[in-house]
Amino acid sequence: QVQLVESGGGLVQAGGSLRLSCAPSGSIFSINAMGWYRQAPGKQQELVASIFSGGTTKYADSVKGRFTISRDNAKNTVYLQMSSLKPEDTAVYYCNIFGKKDSDTYAYTDYWGQGTQVTVSS
Repeated sequence: QVQLVESGGGLVQAGGSLRLSCAPSGSIFSINAMGWYRQAPGKQQELVASIFSGGTTKYADSVKGRFTISRDNAKNTVYLQMSSLKPEDTAVYYCNIFGKKDSDTYAYTDYWGQGTQVTVSS
């Protein structure tokens, strides 16, 4: 019953910036990792950025130096700050949380956002 709610997508010119936000609508007991994926029409899903429980971050080579992932632990919110946007960044962006709903759950499971459209015009 945990759902991730995304916001911040839209239309922006090349070179511009957007910030995506994602937060669960329900409580999550434990979070192992959080991340952002994207998928453009006719292309495979790509892991854009991820942040782990200890604070370690990873980025796809295509966005390194331009995108920044961050989190607010108190709110279980994850952000993706996107700068110097390029037309090839155009895609639907999906938030992901790898976590546990409660302490009785043995395995971590994936929770997904509904997706938010990012369109970058040239």
